[in-house]
Amino acid sequence: MSVHEQLHPANWKRAVGYANGVSARGRMIFTGGLVGWDAQQEFQTDDFAAQVRQVLENIVAVLAEGGAGPEHLVRLTWYVTDKREYLAALPEIGAAYRDVIGRNFPAMALVQVADLVEDRAKVEIEATAVVPE
Repeated sequence: MSVHEQLHPANWKRAVGYANGVSARGRMIFTGGLVGWDAQQEFQTDDFAAQVRQVLENIVAVLAEGGAGPEHLVRLTWYVTDKREYLAALPEIGAAYRDVIGRNFPAMALVQVADLVEDRAKVEIEATAVVPE
């Protein structure tokens, strides 16, 4: 169970699908930048939304190693190589997010970058989670 508190100034328009800020206390877990390859570090697809789904599954797997789950996420930083491809895939990305992460909405940032280290990677995500003591 999460004891995180979303921080949302009363006079701001509601954030949809993310939090503007999160307050949390506990043991912190940080992932590295994870990409959309499988456990053997092989890409199974070049489809943007499918890579996002795989990255999210990879995040959940790393969190599980630390005794955490999606409900403990407090921050996601997304790096994408093409914001237009990201925007075009939003319905599929949203479905993947709901399937893998559920109704957990950490603080998020998304940045378009010129390239990622892995040539086939279209998205890389860093995650921070806080597990209550």
